[in-house]
Amino acid sequence: MRLPSEPDVPPQINIVPMIDVIFAILTFFILSSLYLTSSQGLPVNLPKAATAQAQSSTRITITIDPQGQIALNRQAIPLDALEVGVRNLIPSGQESIVVLNADENVRHGQVVQVMDRLRRVPGARLAIATQRP
Repeated sequence: MRLPSEPDVPPQINIVPMIDVIFAILTFFILSSLYLTSSQGLPVNLPKAATAQAQSSTRITITIDPQGQIALNRQAIPLDALEVGVRNLIPSGQESIVVLNADENVRHGQVVQVMDRLRRVPGARLAIATQRP
């Protein structure tokens, strides 16, 4: 039974808080997807090359930072252990692309030493990372 003093107000659904929640969730997914595309190597200044081509599947990344420190998939590794470390990451009988991210200020001789070690690993296809000018 309704009292005569109550106004006749139809029920309403307020969707403004729901829209706020949807935008918050959408923002979360957009920001989290940006971090999924992060590179596997350490941040270095890559040299520029106009003939650079994108490689389809990158599994192993070697990084040489400006101080000459070497990293295998973001883990520091000495030059002497590099060959064994890469060999352990490549499945037997298969080929894998090994991307070399060398800072443009690294000595040429050190890059050649790393490339020489990588060429000894069977199944390692060497690619040198660059950026377009």
